Amino acid sequence: MGEGRWRTAGSALLRVIVVWLVSTLTMLTLAGLLPDFQLQSDDGDSITRNALTAAWGAGAFGLLSALVWPVLVRALLLVPALVLGLLVFFLNGSLLLIALWLIPDGRGAADPQTAVVVAAVMSAVASTTSTALAVRDDDAYRRRLYRLAHRRRRRRGEANGRSDTPGTVFLQLDGVGHAVLRRAVDDGLMPTVASWIGATHRLTPWRTDWSSQTGASQLGILHGSTHDVPAFRWYEKDTGRVMVSNRPAGAAELQRRAVERTGDGGLLTLDGASRGNLFSGGADQLALVLSMAARRGPANRSRAGYFAYFSDPANAVRTALSFVAEAVREIAQSTRARLRGDRPRVGRGGLYPFIRAFATVVERDVVVAAVIGDMLAGRTAVYADLVAYDEVAHHSGPHSRDADKVLERLDRSVALIAKVAEHAPRAYRIVLLSDHGQSPGETFEGAYGLTLRDLVRAGCGLPLPRRARRSKSGAEARDAAGDALRSALHRPPGEGPEERPAARGSEPIVLASGNLALISFPDAPERLSREQIERRHPGLLRTLANHPGIGFLLVRSEEHGSVVLGARGLQTPLARLHDDGPLAAFGPGAADAVRRADSFPHIADIMVNSMHDPRTGEVHAFEEQIGSHGGLGGEQSRPFLLSPLGLTPPVEPDGELVGAEQVHLVFRRWLREGAGPQVPIGDRGHGRTDAQPVNGSRREAGLPVRAAGRDLEVSRPERAAEEDLPVSGRALPDKSG
Repeated sequence: MGEGRWRTAGSALLRVIVVWLVSTLTMLTLAGLLPDFQLQSDDGDSITRNALTAAWGAGAFGLLSALVWPVLVRALLLVPALVLGLLVFFLNGSLLLIALWLIPDGRGAADPQTAVVVAAVMSAVASTTSTALAVRDDDAYRRRLYRLAHRRRRRRGEANGRSDTPGTVFLQLDGVGHAVLRRAVDDGLMPTVASWIGATHRLTPWRTDWSSQTGASQLGILHGSTHDVPAFRWYEKDTGRVMVSNRPAGAAELQRRAVERTGDGGLLTLDGASRGNLFSGGADQLALVLSMAARRGPANRSRAGYFAYFSDPANAVRTALSFVAEAVREIAQSTRARLRGDRPRVGRGGLYPFIRAFATVVERDVVVAAVIGDMLAGRTAVYADLVAYDEVAHHSGPHSRDADKVLERLDRSVALIAKVAEHAPRAYRIVLLSDHGQSPGETFEGAYGLTLRDLVRAGCGLPLPRRARRSKSGAEARDAAGDALRSALHRPPGEGPEERPAARGSEPIVLASGNLALISFPDAPERLSREQIERRHPGLLRTLANHPGIGFLLVRSEEHGSVVLGARGLQTPLARLHDDGPLAAFGPGAADAVRRADSFPHIADIMVNSMHDPRTGEVHAFEEQIGSHGGLGGEQSRPFLLSPLGLTPPVEPDGELVGAEQVHLVFRRWLREGAGPQVPIGDRGHGRTDAQPVNGSRREAGLPVRAAGRDLEVSRPERAAEEDLPVSGRALPDKSG
């Protein structure tokens, strides 16, 4: 045993020496290439003296990176990720200047700009060399993984050895629909996933609710409730505020409501980790969790994931370089698309290249590193979200070459996680899933020359921008509104006013969530009925329903209850709505999805879903996205679930998995099968979800109420107080889920 330790120590020392030598040679080379970087006195030095100076500088830089860098990162823990990524270069250059200052006789000198370049190159070379040495020595690599796992477990006071109880990693590939995954596998873009399907894992499609976006799906998966989440963003009349799922305040409030409704903390309450998600799932270990992002100071454990990753200067430099490369790649790709005249196309300038780089590089690297750390620590349940594909597909298209490249990189991340799982202190079941898909199509504005907001204003008889007035749809909408108004006033065409000014305060709020839009009248405290809307604006509903870019409307009727409105005066009460009726183009389950959304307290006065062409799968997003999700129509409502064959099937052979709440119940069942964390269930449930019973019916359904020999009841008010849910804060990149 002593001989093995000496061999390990000798091998580690040899790797340090090799990295030092390579860094020394790199510094010498850069000193010869860069005029503003020198390692000799003004009178000149011998080659030997230059080499010793470079060795001193490389050693000092390496030592400072190992000792000072973690302290700097922890001090900057509250800095936003985008800013921290850019600060990496400056901080690394500063460390190099200090290292040069430490060289005896003042032989090292560099301009600040040059120091940044030299530090970045040296860190990248050192990281590459160290990685290459570890890869060449498989035994050393394996020993390092086991040593890290043993160290983490010892800090947690756990016994040594491999646990007999398996853990579970839920890895969400955001926005990757079932059809996209199948195509990527068939085209060889995702070889790791392809090797799993049928051999070790089963592939199951599932269907979202009407609101096919991350805010609803992930809330349902992690917290068991999608109740009263009608869209990605919506207006609440009782509070007078706009709720947005990917704002810290909005995410925190949605999580609080879900916990209050279900009576438990979430899927990951015991020994769980939440990485890169909108919601915590009740986990204690957090990184890049939006519902906790507004916290300041030490209580914000979500930001600790930055420290765990960026405390390694090699990681920081590698990610920073990849960040810049990805931003440049996006600029090049968007320029080529513009020169080719690709259609459809949306603007990709401004800050978007940096937003994309954050999603595809920084978020991916931090989340993957956190998941690896969770597995080496032996945590029981981990849920992580990789948002890269969703972000790129919004702007490049879900079937574009740009999106395909992202799928290839995601597959490599999956392969890395699976490889590390082999060295974890317990076996891990890796479950891949998506929260929704994406449907392609030209934007509503691109197809018709005006936004939905413009169309609503035309239908209300409100002034339009000049651009919208000149469009064909704008002119038709104004004519239709004028005809409706004259009809309401019983005046023949040509007599009376062209339009009636809207009453003060009655201008509607129009909010888009992909190809779903919500129209609300803020001056009315209750949900307006169809009859009330037509008295206010006689031409609005007719203008919207008859527009070729709109599939259907949902409004409340005083006579028939809620009704679905279509073109040419089509009106179908929800009680008589079936999938083969006016919603036939939107696929199976559309009628049930609309009925469920209609029951939400914060449903809008008018719900608008765009058209959907079943032949092409295209929809029209009401925002600037050529790959969208959020409503009904096409691949957006059809995500996937790829689960190990060792777990029970998610549904019966002839069954269908419908809704994120049902996915939550499946995941809870799988955690119980592995003797995983039992989700706390309170005896006082306020309300019900469609998929989860409350009180005594929980026991009848076989849901857990005890674990580890003790009650796991959670008091909702106390839980909310412990979590200190935020009410404001900074948002991650804006996208529809």
